[in-house]
Amino acid sequence: MRVLITGGAGYIGSHTVKALGEKGYQVLTVDNLSNGHKEAVLYGDLVVGDVGDKDLMEDIVSSFKPEVVIHFSAYIEVGISVKNPLSFYKNNVINSLNLLEVLIKNNIKNFIFSSTAAVYGNPVKIPIPEEHPIKPINPYGKTKATVEKALEDFNKAYNFNYVSLRYFNAAGADPSGRIGENHNPETHLIPLILQTAKGEREAIKIFGTDYPTDDGTCIRDYIHVNDLAEAHILAMEYLLDSGKSDIFNCGYGYGYSVREVIETAKRVTGKDFKVIEDDRREGDPPVLVADSKKLKKKLNWKPKYDNLETIVKTAWNWELNRRY
Repeated sequence: MRVLITGGAGYIGSHTVKALGEKGYQVLTVDNLSNGHKEAVLYGDLVVGDVGDKDLMEDIVSSFKPEVVIHFSAYIEVGISVKNPLSFYKNNVINSLNLLEVLIKNNIKNFIFSSTAAVYGNPVKIPIPEEHPIKPINPYGKTKATVEKALEDFNKAYNFNYVSLRYFNAAGADPSGRIGENHNPETHLIPLILQTAKGEREAIKIFGTDYPTDDGTCIRDYIHVNDLAEAHILAMEYLLDSGKSDIFNCGYGYGYSVREVIETAKRVTGKDFKVIEDDRREGDPPVLVADSKKLKKKLNWKPKYDNLETIVKTAWNWELNRRY
């Protein structure tokens, strides 16, 4: 079966490409490499190009004839989205609509969308169910929510089938050490902590120590990137079997505090490092944890790496032996 992946040279995309390739799927990746790495694409061909280029996507889709498209391509940095929302709306919304137009024109009707827990905004219920109100508080979350709304309308109007996966905090790396996380700038907690343990950063900052949690620091639901990749394959197979569009949270249903992640990293690396306690950051909810019962029940998702120590160990192995 042929699967087209946009953004397959990025962090989550590359792990999904690897998982698909190992299961024998025929994969084609399109990535402009603005945030991705060609070395991360371990299976299938890579076309270096922009998803917003309708002529290019028309050529690719009409020749490759994918049965499913998995759409990862997006800007993801929340802070940058606040400072430069125009670029996020252009890349995350307009380019997605251009891609969807090409797919509908070519009668390709199975689509997996890379969404985010940021669509929920400040949660009113923990753990967060899929039915939670959609009230994003930053442009990044708003762009993802906008595409989700478009998909809902396209499903009704064009019989276009989709699954939207709302990620919580993707973390870790493939245990092989061949691929891993590499953002520039890096904003994710675990790689920042591990780079501090390596001596590449002077200290790690804790933003806020007075939250209403057991140790006063924020709690997040960290999901290993390989378990997340598996969720994409299950979602794809579900869509092809059932033809029913749906939305699923991707998380473990429990979280760890910033202090717990730091202590786990110290234990895994055997390194001590400087920790600075700082003020809260605007827009950081105290707790973000997924209700992922639906993913487990409907898709029979069975995570294999759902342990913080395992997540940190695989990320540390990658940090010590980076290929890109």
